[in-house]
Formats: sequence, structure tokens, C-alpha cells
Amino acid sequence: MDFLEILYFIYSILPYLLQGLIVTLEIGFLSFFLGFIIGIIVGICRVSSNKVLRTISTVYVEVIRGTPLLVQILFAYFGLPFIGIKLSPLLTGILVIGINSGAYQAEIIRAGIQSIPSGQLEAAKALGMTYYQIMRYVILPQALRNIIPALVNELVTLIKDSSLVSIIGEPELTRRGEYIISRTFRPFEVFFTVALLYLILCYTTSKISKVIEKYVRIPGYVREYRWEV
Repeated sequence: MDFLEILYFIYSILPYLLQGLIVTLEIGFLSFFLGFIIGIIVGICRVSSNKVLRTISTVYVEVIRGTPLLVQILFAYFGLPFIGIKLSPLLTGILVIGINSGAYQAEIIRAGIQSIPSGQLEAAKALGMTYYQIMRYVILPQALRNIIPALVNELVTLIKDSSLVSIIGEPELTRRGEYIISRTFRPFEVFFTVALLYLILCYTTSKISKVIEKYVRIPGYVREYRWEV
């Protein structure tokens, strides 16, 4: 097969695949932010002195991390309608991947919180700060700076995991590639292009994270907080 012909074929399918790439980005970033919100709440509960909160958060983390993401997606899309809950493929993907990511981000955030010296917690208590104020103004700002690389790695993982949503029919990048193959019978060129787009996207995300990490880790960088005690 002529090399120029292959290039022309890739060029011809690129606009269609880029439309799927937008859906992939939507699933990846929205599920990441959903997981981040869940992760902060569950991560704080994991280090709480409240036994009930600690137990509930632990069960959530263990159940979600102990079952395959693909099974969770299939259960949400095909199983929940039996109890009257019908979700679109896109919403199913965002919610399920976000909830799944929340368990992993919770462990990342928990580790970040526990990496902060306990002396800072005691000093904040001595100033009369509440637990909420300590977490918001003292612990979390430092913990989040320390876990930026791990969070970005989770984001990259979610971008790749979004391809699992193709199994329930959402036309994201991988699914659109399958559509093209079913009509052209040219899997090599199609999957090569799909893989290349994923690589470019994930590589760019990692590079942007390096810039952010470098910024927040500038020596002497101190942010001023107003503590309302």
C-alpha cells in the first residue's frame, strides 16, 4: 500500500476522530473533577477521629477499588434501569469513572494529609482553630501541593480509561475508531491514529503538570492566609 495513500486516509478520518477526542476530554476532565471532590471529602474522613466516618469511607474505598471499572460501568448502564434509573452513556461514563476515581484520589489525598508534620496540627489547635479551619487553611493547601504529580497521573489514567465507555455505545475516540474500521476494514491505520491522539493528549497533560508543579514548588513561595479564629 502506498505511503502517501495511507497518509491521505489518516488525514481524511482525522476530523471525525477529533470529534470523538472532544468527548474523551469531556469524560476525562469532568470525571476527574468529580473524583477530586469526592476524594477530598473521603480523604478527610479517612483521617478523621470519628469512627463512623472512617468506617464508611474505608468501605467505599475498598469496594470501589476492589471491583473492575468495566464491571462498574456495565452495572450502572445495564443494571440500574431495573430499579428505574436510566442514564445516558455519556452521563454513565462521567459518573462511574468519577466515582471510581474518587476512591483512588481519596487515598492520594489521605497520604498527602498524613505527610504534613503533626506539629502544625497541634499548633493550629493551640491557636483555637476549628477542625474545618485547620484543614482548609493549614493542612490541605500544603497537602495538595505535594500530591500534584499523583493527581496528574490520575488524570492521565482517566483520559485513557474513558475508552471503556465505548462498550456502552458512547461515540468517544475509541468508539469512533471502531465505526471507521467497520466500514473501511483498515484497523492498522485507524488504531495507530487513535493511539497517537491518546499519546499526544496524555503527553501534553503531563508537560502542563510539570509547569504547574514547578510554579507551586518555587523556593521561598509562601502564600499568605488570613486565619479567622
